[in-house]
Amino acid sequence: MIRGKDIFVVLLTTLVFSACDVNDDVPFPIVEGAITAFEVEGQCNSDDSGFAEANIDRDNMIVDVYVSDRVDVSKLRINRLEVSNDATIHPNPELCLDAEAFPQKSFTSPASGNASRINFSNDSCRFTLHTYQDYDWNVRVHQIVMREIRLAGQVGDAIIDTESHTAIIYVSLTKDLQRLPVISFNLGGQHGSVTPDPTATGTYDFSQMRKFKVTSGTGASTDWRVFVYHTDAIEETTASAFPHSAVAYISGEVPSGAEPVIEYHAEGVTEWTKVNPEQITQKGRNYTAKLTGLKPGRTYTYHVIGGSSQTENKTFTTVVAQQLENANFEEWSILVNENPVKNLYQPWGEGKTPYWGTGNPGATSVGASNSTYSEDPIHGKYANLQSKYIVIKFAAGNIFTGEYLETEGANGVLSFGRPFTAFPTKLKFEFTYQTSSINRVGKWSPYYTKYMTQDFFEGLVGQPDSCSVYVALGDWEPTTYTTKKGDVYTCPYLIRTKPDDLHLMNLRDSHLIAYGQMTVGENVPSWKKETITIDYRVTDRQPKYIIVVASSSKYGDYFTGSDESLLQIDNLELLYE
Repeated sequence: MIRGKDIFVVLLTTLVFSACDVNDDVPFPIVEGAITAFEVEGQCNSDDSGFAEANIDRDNMIVDVYVSDRVDVSKLRINRLEVSNDATIHPNPELCLDAEAFPQKSFTSPASGNASRINFSNDSCRFTLHTYQDYDWNVRVHQIVMREIRLAGQVGDAIIDTESHTAIIYVSLTKDLQRLPVISFNLGGQHGSVTPDPTATGTYDFSQMRKFKVTSGTGASTDWRVFVYHTDAIEETTASAFPHSAVAYISGEVPSGAEPVIEYHAEGVTEWTKVNPEQITQKGRNYTAKLTGLKPGRTYTYHVIGGSSQTENKTFTTVVAQQLENANFEEWSILVNENPVKNLYQPWGEGKTPYWGTGNPGATSVGASNSTYSEDPIHGKYANLQSKYIVIKFAAGNIFTGEYLETEGANGVLSFGRPFTAFPTKLKFEFTYQTSSINRVGKWSPYYTKYMTQDFFEGLVGQPDSCSVYVALGDWEPTTYTTKKGDVYTCPYLIRTKPDDLHLMNLRDSHLIAYGQMTVGENVPSWKKETITIDYRVTDRQPKYIIVVASSSKYGDYFTGSDESLLQIDNLELLYE
């Protein structure tokens, strides 16, 4: 028989365990663990011509780093490893030379002994960063060993097999194998050596197989066999062109030992112009040249001479120049609201097709437009971009090529970009700017770590606000977006400012072809002319879209800035030089 007191004890116990069950269901906060800096001994760029920062892909959690041939990748020392949000670092213990001593937190100088050495012989190592969750990063080390053999009369590139330590070279029938001039003989990499050195005597006897002791930059030696054979194959000079609007890139091959000579002329001109050798980059038989000073939309004839071989005359036509629409911001319309404070300013003329967009549709849902226009006798109308705190949230004044799609709560969804296929080299404009100390800072979100660290974000308070103007060209794949109303848009580049669904401009995007930016954090009280150089990261792909963005507060995407910042901008022009 269960008495009343016993029933009370049973109920109390049940409640206690039930409460424990509820507490167990409370999720941990999402705090991303990301590698923000990574350096190793011997770090270099992809052609071992100098130091280069590691390429950190936060989207795919991959770090790529290049090292010279002077370091031993089987015991490579990490000199610097920094991570976000104080994450704990756990490298693959099987690849650590001293796993127990490996630093578990960020470090900016190498640890003593073997503590920060990793075996990267198989190219990569997994690092698990632990916060409330585990984030598995893959660090890939690429060692640059630039092996090359060039003999007089060589046909094609040398066949170099690093596993069997064998090299095979073919030369034309006219060459004497017993007295073969050696142009370069680099089997040990840029910092290695070969014994005997076949370049020391001018010519070398390759009438039979030859053995060489090859010493790498680390001092390790291996024996190599080198075979040289005659061939009746004929080398030819090749060339192809990839034109931009004001420049063109010519690339191809020349016979071994030959240097390319490139000549061209415009349509209607008979005199050939020779390309300056300084504008030609050659590696072995391969070459690339940059032709500058061309005119958009014009046809050019060119040929390439390589030794005794010459291409036929070929032609290319440069891409026609394009300009931004309504780039002087003379055309505006105002969508009148019952409450005049909420009148919506639109940067396009009445009845015209929109080309520029602003954040005004979001701002006027609760307050006034903060991206408007002003005018004076000299400039006429110009964009007047004012940062403001609008009822519940900070909003930067902004204008961009594209369209505002809708508002999610207090956050915007935007489509960046307009169709564009030309290759401008600069963006010119006029502006004034009024800045002040940052007094509005949005709430930190763990999702921001994809773009910045929390320490940097929180350290913005009290710093001078900055305006930003940037231009981006890319071949992005469009995104289809459907609004809450059911409207369907095709977006070149979708922007979302909602922290838990954040998608901002990613400068590491593989579809980004060219980019240029101006940032100013001081007062510019009078109209100033400015020119942004557009840097092309790849030269053999054509843009599909152009994105131009001007903002009175650089960190407005994070609802951060000064509500006194004012950017005025006018007369945007794309240059083709």
